Amino acid sequence: MAATNIQFSVGVHIMQVLHVHADRKITSSFITESVNTDAGSVRLVLSKLAKAGLVTTTRGRGGSSALARAADTITMLDIYRATAAPAVFAVHGHPVEKTCVVSTHHKKTMSRVLEDCQGAFEASLARTRLSDVVEPMRRSA
Repeated sequence: MAATNIQFSVGVHIMQVLHVHADRKITSSFITESVNTDAGSVRLVLSKLAKAGLVTTTRGRGGSSALARAADTITMLDIYRATAAPAVFAVHGHPVEKTCVVSTHHKKTMSRVLEDCQGAFEASLARTRLSDVVEPMRRSA
């Protein structure tokens, strides 16, 4: 079974923390406690989010992080791309059996199908804003 990349999920969690607690100074320790993971994993994802221009960070003692833009201007696709999440689907890379009609055409036909699926997935992420995933939390709190 293929390994699962959780950086997108961690990235969304971090962004939610920064939005919900925007009225206070958010340290990486605070985020690490919320995500309930190791500090290195949080710093790695924070670095990717900062490089993508989604968060601002101040390093060193007393450092903190904050959203770089309003939550209603940040989409799940922005976070997905920032965390370099892999494509949801992929065609296997096994060698082609040249005597088999399925094997010789499988990659081309599946690539089209999977590109359509990936496109639909990304379109859905593009329609969902960070503020959209935070508001239900606030209403239930």
